[in-house]
Amino acid sequence: MKMIRFTSLVIVLAAFLFCAPKASAQVEIGVKVAPSFSFARTIAKEQYNLQNKGSNLNFGVGIIADYFFGANYALSSGLIFNTKGSTISFDYTADDAMGVRQTGENDINLQYLEIPVTLKLFTNEVSQGTRLYFQAGPSLNTMLAAKFDDRKVQPNGDKYTKDFNLFEISLLLGAGAEWELGQSTKLFAGLSYHRGLTDFDELYEKRFGDKKIELKNNSVAVDLGIKF
Repeated sequence: MKMIRFTSLVIVLAAFLFCAPKASAQVEIGVKVAPSFSFARTIAKEQYNLQNKGSNLNFGVGIIADYFFGANYALSSGLIFNTKGSTISFDYTADDAMGVRQTGENDINLQYLEIPVTLKLFTNEVSQGTRLYFQAGPSLNTMLAAKFDDRKVQPNGDKYTKDFNLFEISLLLGAGAEWELGQSTKLFAGLSYHRGLTDFDELYEKRFGDKKIELKNNSVAVDLGIKF
């Protein structure tokens, strides 16, 4: 069901993105870099003591496009390569007759190709050549690679990508400023919050035999770029 919902959402948003340029008066394309701090939200029974123990410093880079359908309104999308991760700890004693205790700490690093499909709202000029913007909408993310404790391959030879969900949907909220340097060149800088809406974990589900365990990505990024 998750896959069906994800596919349906992609189709609807892709159709909207395809139709938007026909009605727009202007398309602005650029590049951006986005250093970020990421961490995971854990959803699990208290008995597992599954907790996020620290944030990771990550980096994103990619191409963006703003499709304007009004002077102050744009559909903003792009292709962004991004990394996310966190340090997860657990301390669990099985409640069966054996009472085996499992404890440890793991570093998770995931690489994604992200396609944001967001609405971007611009103010009028607050000073000469300067406008503020506010951005909100979903991002459709596909995992490209995974590292677990700095290893890509498990002892049995399988890649760790098999232990995490391939697709992720996140909510992007952002704000910033844009400065006009010339007729078609603009610089922008802002902050964005990326809240994972879907579970990326399968590894701890298998380890503890509990499909209700969920890990969801969160990150805060500094967005810097230029549009042409």
